[in-house]
Amino acid sequence: MNKTLRTNPKQDGFQMPAEFDRHYGTLMLFPFRTDVWREQGKPAQEAFFEVAKAIARQEPVFIGVHSKIYQSVLKRFKFRNISFFKLDYNDAWMRDVGPTFVRNLKGILRGIDWKFNAWGGKVDGLYAPWDLDDRVASQVLSKFSVDRYRTENFVLEGGAIHVDGEGLALVTESCLLSKGRNPKLSKANIETLLKDYLGVEKVIWLPRGIYLDETNEHVDNIACFVKPGHVLLAVPKNKQDPQYALSMASFKALKESTTIDGKKIKITRMPMPEPIYRTVQQASSLAKSKQSKHRLKDERLAASYVNFYFANGALIVPSFDQPEQDEAAYVTLRKIFPNKKIVMIPSLEILLGGGNIHCITQQIPLGGK
Repeated sequence: MNKTLRTNPKQDGFQMPAEFDRHYGTLMLFPFRTDVWREQGKPAQEAFFEVAKAIARQEPVFIGVHSKIYQSVLKRFKFRNISFFKLDYNDAWMRDVGPTFVRNLKGILRGIDWKFNAWGGKVDGLYAPWDLDDRVASQVLSKFSVDRYRTENFVLEGGAIHVDGEGLALVTESCLLSKGRNPKLSKANIETLLKDYLGVEKVIWLPRGIYLDETNEHVDNIACFVKPGHVLLAVPKNKQDPQYALSMASFKALKESTTIDGKKIKITRMPMPEPIYRTVQQASSLAKSKQSKHRLKDERLAASYVNFYFANGALIVPSFDQPEQDEAAYVTLRKIFPNKKIVMIPSLEILLGGGNIHCITQQIPLGGK
């Protein structure tokens, strides 16, 4: 059994470990919505499973599957180190609807159940209803018998935060200060809540994220910590690209920031793919629905190599069938991580749904010291 706690992680001596710390395993969900995932979700399911298999070669993967597709998934998809469990949800973004895990010095794990409103609620949310998604974190924590902190008066998603494990958090103003999330909270209020729940000492605010990112520009698409005090930042080569000004605004914010002991933040630029647009065929193969955002032909997609996942011993990285750009991203990561496997997975089908590899995964840190 697990319980819901009335304190916060900082009070109790808990903090969020960095994603590059060791994992117990990885959580995912399986896509099924026909208004988000084209061709009845079949191509997306294949892409999600390729990601799951790559992670499962490094650590256990636990995938929640909606009751509508549970039996068919069990028949079609099998791989060692991957287990499925039945769970109902509105869409398949485990990073955002699943729990964020925190840990204390004894290695005990607890989970944060952020209030979820589909990235903006009635203001600019991407679908409705979202009530099943808002229950996912609680149900996952119950399954794993992990105690829970619930932020009933604070909307946040896992893709909106990165931490370095040594006191720093990274977020974007465009996302956390958006009108659809927490309009009654000031920037200072939000920063205090981040410190209380993530157990960090300092929050670095980047002004913007990736151009046309429908999450109001989650930080996990533009920047991430690759080591304590070291940030990887997506920057396009073309200075005329609308993304370039957004990336350079975030570069400036990082240059003006320091670690908690006053050292400069190390910044590595990550190349970006050439712009990718939804085709007529891709748009027309989606079911029409009044319950979700209408995804249009010729719409630019928020593609970024930074949206990768740290697994134990490997990085699971999106690729976009752009040989020169894919190779440049690979080389950048190889220089930073000479001793890790860099596994690149074609991820267009995930991108078409609005996110990428990091968005569909959520780490369970190693506990039990």
